[in-house]
Amino acid sequence: MAEDWASLRQVIAARYDEIKIRLARSLGSRELADEVLHETYLRFHRSDAAGVIEQPDSYIFRTALNIATDKRRGERRRASQAEIMAAIRLQDTPPDLASEIASRFRMQALKRALIDLPPRRRAIFVAARVDGLSHDVIAERFGISRTMVQKELRRAMHHCLERLENE
Repeated sequence: MAEDWASLRQVIAARYDEIKIRLARSLGSRELADEVLHETYLRFHRSDAAGVIEQPDSYIFRTALNIATDKRRGERRRASQAEIMAAIRLQDTPPDLASEIASRFRMQALKRALIDLPPRRRAIFVAARVDGLSHDVIAERFGISRTMVQKELRRAMHHCLERLENE
């Protein structure tokens, strides 16, 4: 049982290798396990009260897994943003005529798909994929839950991809 953040940090320090091995098995990556365990340790440097934590090992493990999930979501979001930006941005080098025409058609199709989205969904999509805002910031801005932001983004992406495939 742990009652403060320092106790949790001590558990991590004392059982670092064991926790890291368990995380690596769950995450499929030693590097990611090391990174999230380190970040978990740093997150436990807090001044507020931790409260009573009945199972410190489980709490540490769950926190590390949550951090890994957040990191992976962030990586997917960046990849998706890069893909969208690639579809929107014109190439720096002059393309051949066929490529330019195809790019312009894709751009027009994407614009039409975005216009067809409900206004709030379109604004959430632009905030996340173009402006790069986090889901938490978007949720606060629109007065909705983080889960609703994720649902709106999924729906917007599905709509845009479907429209691009059909055109």
